[in-house]
Amino acid sequence: MEGREVYLVIVFLTATVHFAFIIYVVVGGFVAVRWSQTIWLHLLAALWGISSIALHLFCPLTWLEQWGRSRAGMVPLPSTGFIDHYLAGVVYPMNWSVWMQLLVFVTVAASWLMFVAAGLQRRSQRRSRPVGQRA
Repeated sequence: MEGREVYLVIVFLTATVHFAFIIYVVVGGFVAVRWSQTIWLHLLAALWGISSIALHLFCPLTWLEQWGRSRAGMVPLPSTGFIDHYLAGVVYPMNWSVWMQLLVFVTVAASWLMFVAAGLQRRSQRRSRPVGQRA
């Protein structure tokens, strides 16, 4: 593999990681309900996702994809970025962006509530076991 192909692979891998990150931001709290140790990773991912949208922070994955696209001779992403290029207008109508952000926020909040409820339930179950059966 040489030249342009290397950059095409970089673009593909970066976009794939970006999609995975967005999916994790949305559903990572539900993953943490099952694997509670992952909640810290999800908190960081969700904080980055919320901050990047609310504060219009520069995303390093978008930068990397732009860099790879320019070296591969591809059309650049729009100035509005990854989500507007791959999701808005493709997965949902462009004018639904605010509603989709709200839906993601509500989904993340619901997953965190489920995480807290599951933790309280586990704690309650541990307390109700006889002393000799506690692990």
